[in-house]
Amino acid sequence: MERNKLSPRLKAIADMVENGVRLADIGTDHGYLVIRLLQDGIVSGAVAADIRPGPLSRARENVREAGAEGVSFRLCDGLAGISPEEADTIVIAGMGGETIAGILDRAPWTKMDKQLLLQPMSRAEILRKFLAENGYRILEERIVEDAGKLYSVLRAVGGESEAYNESEYRVGRYDLICRERLFLPLIEQQEKKISTALKGLAISDREEDQARRQYLGLVLSQLMEMREKYAESK
Repeated sequence: MERNKLSPRLKAIADMVENGVRLADIGTDHGYLVIRLLQDGIVSGAVAADIRPGPLSRARENVREAGAEGVSFRLCDGLAGISPEEADTIVIAGMGGETIAGILDRAPWTKMDKQLLLQPMSRAEILRKFLAENGYRILEERIVEDAGKLYSVLRAVGGESEAYNESEYRVGRYDLICRERLFLPLIEQQEKKISTALKGLAISDREEDQARRQYLGLVLSQLMEMREKYAESK
């Protein structure tokens, strides 16, 4: 397999992996990330895990065809089949934010001297809130465009979290993302999404919808403040 096969999402993750670590790739799918990191000599070994037999079998075959060595394969749910000493860096990518949070919640050892590279496909706000409230600290975020959509890649470790406001749960803490090339497109995407939701709630007088309207209005105003802060820094 040629080395240019990584998607922009996986390439961003690969660029954040430190030299010489032992990697656990959760939800490995085709195993492309593991193969690339082994081919480039970045990782010293890897565990490729997936909950489904089909993808794990494909990953095993791709690793064999690529001639990559040092991979252990696990059919397991999240980190259930992986022990703490097997990995220094843990990648969990291509899943919803709730799913990633659930995997980490069932493996509290991930707070202990581990680097976490997390790439939620949706509901990133749930993942950020979980991390902030459960003993993790996000150190870095990157914004990636892949197939016309914007995604966040988070690097986190165990530790006390910085404070977040509601909009930062949505897009990431300002100081971590303000230098990203896709900062403004991400803010605009969220503003559009929230504005659309507010229009849909505008005619409802249900109490829960009124509360939702108030919450989304707060998030939208915080996003606008973030955009203004960015403009003033230029």
